[in-house]
Amino acid sequence: MILTNIETIPGKEIVEHFGIVSGSTVRAKHIGRDIMAGLKNIVGGELKGYTELLQDSRRQAMERMIKQAEEFGANAVINIRFATSSVTQGASELFVYGTAVRVV
Repeated sequence: MILTNIETIPGKEIVEHFGIVSGSTVRAKHIGRDIMAGLKNIVGGELKGYTELLQDSRRQAMERMIKQAEEFGANAVINIRFATSSVTQGASELFVYGTAVRVV
């Protein structure tokens, strides 16, 4: 599966368009991560627990989008975008979407 955030794939021709595909995951804060984040806010530095949480969320959302594209028969997803939103206090959705196509 070819994945890109641009509208075309250099050297490839889009021969079929399947439409929008997406994937998402909703994640809640973890009390242990919150405690460590609070300490980091005092001394500064990367909030590694949250970095890992977001990386896992992006990976899972991408996997779900790719699965949907494969079900359509696509071999590429172009113009990929990410969005986040707050679902409730302490929980957020990570959403990824793009256009499923077949290229040659």
